[in-house]
Amino acid sequence: MALFLVVVLLLVGGIHWYLWKRLVKDVVTTRRGRRVGALVVTLLGVLIPVTMVGSRVLPLEQQPVLAWPGFLWLALMFYLLVTLALLELPRLALRFWAGRREPQPVDNSVDSSVIPVDSAGRAVQGTVDGQVTAVDSPAAGVSGGAVGSAAAEGAPVDDAPVDGGPVDERFDPARRLLLGRSLAATAGVLSVAAVGIGTWQAKSAPVLKRVPIRLAKLPASMSGFKIALVSDIHLGPLLGKAHTERIVRIINSVDADVVAVVGDLVDGSVAELGPAAEPLQDLRARHGSFFVTGNHEYFSGYQEWIDEVNSLGVRVLRNERLDVQGLDLAGVNDVTGEDVGDGPDFAKALSGRDASRPVVLLAHQPVQAHEAARHGVDLQLSGHTHGGQMVPFNLLVGLEAPVVSGLGTVDGTQVYVTRGAGFWGPPVRFGAPPDISVIELHRA
Repeated sequence: MALFLVVVLLLVGGIHWYLWKRLVKDVVTTRRGRRVGALVVTLLGVLIPVTMVGSRVLPLEQQPVLAWPGFLWLALMFYLLVTLALLELPRLALRFWAGRREPQPVDNSVDSSVIPVDSAGRAVQGTVDGQVTAVDSPAAGVSGGAVGSAAAEGAPVDDAPVDGGPVDERFDPARRLLLGRSLAATAGVLSVAAVGIGTWQAKSAPVLKRVPIRLAKLPASMSGFKIALVSDIHLGPLLGKAHTERIVRIINSVDADVVAVVGDLVDGSVAELGPAAEPLQDLRARHGSFFVTGNHEYFSGYQEWIDEVNSLGVRVLRNERLDVQGLDLAGVNDVTGEDVGDGPDFAKALSGRDASRPVVLLAHQPVQAHEAARHGVDLQLSGHTHGGQMVPFNLLVGLEAPVVSGLGTVDGTQVYVTRGAGFWGPPVRFGAPPDISVIELHRA
């Protein structure tokens, strides 16, 4: 754990150093402005680990005070990092293009015979032919005109060009400043827009998706059988009872045969979130509502939540199966349960069944499909991925999950992954809006 925290702090620190360089150092011309910018970036960097810790140790009612600013900054930091990294390509291209242009020599020579000097032979400010001359400090070796100009603009002296010789336009301060400000502004606008749209999507009602899936073994009498699938509701400091009520209304509107809740219902204890989960008792389906554990249940007191969910009339399938009109409906625990001796047991859930009957498996994580395929599962229904939650994070999720969202095939088994109805961490879902899926089974 200590090593993990060190890695996280180094990563967060490195990202914020990069953001300071591109959003402060490259665009601010005064030392005071750079110091203020460095302080702001440092405080924002500290806010992230403070929010992570606070979300675990503070009472639930106090967590939103940190969760809103902390997680929104985490999302904005992510998009600033992505956009600035992508903009490094045009930055390099522009500097390469400028480097191919012929440098133009600049004549910085001034007739010393007309410059007033003091008793030590140093140039002093004065006028020559009505023009203001510059202060030239031989000890500093810097053009007085450049220093005077930089000081007048409030720029750090270190940014002034060195006196004498040709000026390489790749490092011309004015061009560099314009380029830095243009790219920073572009990254800022795009990132704020992505977070704004994503926040709106995350807090909006889940999209209702209807997904037809064909099963070769499905009895003809079951064609059109509907499973309302929801996952990753994530009740917690930012999503409460109203969120559950909205989900229940949407599910009840589809007149489903079965309701399947495939894990990650909560981020907190029964004492904190029991009232927020109560609307689940109003779920309606012809053959019942069912639940399997997700990884977050094991962070939130899984045994208490199993008892609570059962008490609400939603049956928890714990490595077991049941018959639904000739279809085997099975459910296994999440793989995270292995850490506490409550992991998935595919053999217990699926052994001894009639292989001629179709089997639909509820399993929180898509990666469990590899084991499901070895047990002849026809269709696995999962969640966990949030569809990536914030594009392009879905590309990283795809490195672990065999299916990030939608319908896919893993080792011959069909796997459908819902994007989930809630969010974890940042209240932002950009490019991956929440959904509730209605699986309509048909005979192949």
